[in-house]
Amino acid sequence: MKDTASLLEFWETQMKQSHRSSNYFFRKSPSHYHMMLLVMSAYKLNQDLSVEELKTKLFKTSRPKSAIIITEACEKNFFYLEKTSSDQRKKFIKPTESFVKEFEDYITTLKNLVL
Repeated sequence: MKDTASLLEFWETQMKQSHRSSNYFFRKSPSHYHMMLLVMSAYKLNQDLSVEELKTKLFKTSRPKSAIIITEACEKNFFYLEKTSSDQRKKFIKPTESFVKEFEDYITTLKNLVL
């Protein structure tokens, strides 16, 4: 780790940007943050993650609450739902291009501080 001061400065910068909707949205609760990690992990591993699978994987979150969080994330344009060609009822959740870029920038900055 480079130094504690740099890491604290990074965190303070992130908190100052809390007005950015994704920063605020995904820090609302552990379930929000966990959902973001699950979706981005599936994206990075090039795996499909269905809405139903996501609802099941979210820890300590009821299915109705999971549905609300997913709907909000899609309304805020962080994620979108993609229907499968074989079964129109099954939907996969994917990050939007703009959210992927924001996530990548965040990870890159954090890696530079830690290494």
